[in-house]
Amino acid sequence: MPTGGGPGVPGLVERYLCLGLRLGRHVDGFVDAYYGPPGLAERVAAQPPVAPERLVADAAGLLAELDGGVDADAVGPSRRRWLRAQVVGLHTSARKLAGEPVDYADEVEWCYGVRPSFRDESVFEAAHRRLDEAVPGSGGVRERVVAWREAQALPVDKIEPVLRSLAEDLRERTRRLFGLPDGEHVEWELAHDQPWSGFNYYLGDLRSRVAINTDLPVLTTSIAHLVAHEAYPGHHTEHSRKEAGLVRRRGWVEETIFLVGTPQCLLAEGLADLALEVVAGDDPEALVAEHLRPLGVAYDPEIVAAVRVASESLDAVRANAAWLLHADHVPADDVVGYLERWALQPRNRAEKSVQFLTSATWRSYISCYVEGLPLCRRYVGGDPARFATLLTEQLVPADLAAA
Repeated sequence: MPTGGGPGVPGLVERYLCLGLRLGRHVDGFVDAYYGPPGLAERVAAQPPVAPERLVADAAGLLAELDGGVDADAVGPSRRRWLRAQVVGLHTSARKLAGEPVDYADEVEWCYGVRPSFRDESVFEAAHRRLDEAVPGSGGVRERVVAWREAQALPVDKIEPVLRSLAEDLRERTRRLFGLPDGEHVEWELAHDQPWSGFNYYLGDLRSRVAINTDLPVLTTSIAHLVAHEAYPGHHTEHSRKEAGLVRRRGWVEETIFLVGTPQCLLAEGLADLALEVVAGDDPEALVAEHLRPLGVAYDPEIVAAVRVASESLDAVRANAAWLLHADHVPADDVVGYLERWALQPRNRAEKSVQFLTSATWRSYISCYVEGLPLCRRYVGGDPARFATLLTEQLVPADLAAA
């Protein structure tokens, strides 16, 4: 059946786009972004949703074609390798939709290209000892960390001015380091009733809409990370550079869709979590202080830096929480308690974390952050040219591990 993919779109790529769009009919948010051939999206939207069992078969057939079918040479070996990794993820999501049991570790590996593991809690105990020294005040470490962290809340009327000030600064740093396509643009908005802290909606035509969630107080300790992660030089920068370079110049239309449950996400989140470090160096707190001080917002860069360094390994607590939920089937309320204990989170933030981890769309996505950041950091190794490669080229996690 013709799908309206348009002239010049290889059949394998068109089938990939259709498979992703059809899966998106079943899972809200599965298609994170699409700016490809409009006729193809319109046709898929006009059709009844395809049964999950048929999507499993379609994904399996596409994998077989990518592994040596008559059309495989139309996209070349490197694109074929990238597409194959993506389709393995889509095949896994289709199997889950069809009711097939999939082990949690297998789900993560097949969707995202890395295999998760349960971290030894002694790593978290060591972080707690470091935090005990870094966080001021008296009393137990959890109580002091929670009180100190929540005291870093930005006043609501300061959120947008800080966002825009930081975005302008980080955009200029990104432009100098990596270049930005002419005409790229980010719109900022505040959101609520969402499981995430920030989200980039890539709209195509080099434009993004970035939402910052205000369900919980936005903290001075995380605001620069959010801006860098979602926009400069994170998600928006990657999307716009790949639209300009891969889609417009090379005609690689597969890049016009961004799909949850694929290795594309792991590399995107890994580079976005590395983004602030790349443009601000080892002392991003000094940069943040420059933007908060004129607005009269209290901020002690030395303490913030000490807490950041001491607590970095606690990011993996969320991966353990996902393992407990989905591999060990621990009740959600007990996992909230686990996050309170080991991540030193207040109950409302622990509950928000579990909301994310139990979302049908995002349940295994936490590995994109926990596994993606160290993978990208090792690959970049402090070299901006390697970070530029992440922003510009099609890669799979195995490429970074082998480099």
